[in-house]
Amino acid sequence: MSELTPYLCVADAHAAIAWYVDVLGAEVVYAPVLMDDGRVGHCELAVDGARWMMSDEFDAAGVAAPPPDRGACVSLHLSVADDARLDDLAARVVAAGTPMTRGPEDSPPAGRVAVFTDPFGHRWFLNRPAG
Repeated sequence: MSELTPYLCVADAHAAIAWYVDVLGAEVVYAPVLMDDGRVGHCELAVDGARWMMSDEFDAAGVAAPPPDRGACVSLHLSVADDARLDDLAARVVAAGTPMTRGPEDSPPAGRVAVFTDPFGHRWFLNRPAG
């Protein structure tokens, strides 16, 4: 079986962990590995079982956060079980000061969708699939 797991880089992993936990209800499933300088070298989070890995920036490893002056080159697609869950997540994102760039809205044939870019430059596509 194959699996593709996103590995995000952010400029402040401690703040990102707190935001993803507080706003998206993420669970830290692999505790942060802290480097000697306090940066996060690796951690893993999950929302409703959907996992991703994350670290701070590391020039020596060629790992950098998305530049804030351009759009995201990758979108994270998070499927949710029902409209209420999608609408709740979207409301939490907006309440945290992050605007929706789309939705939440019904968008046949995709289902219900909402799109936002988190404070760390990563674009998220929330989706309750149709059918």
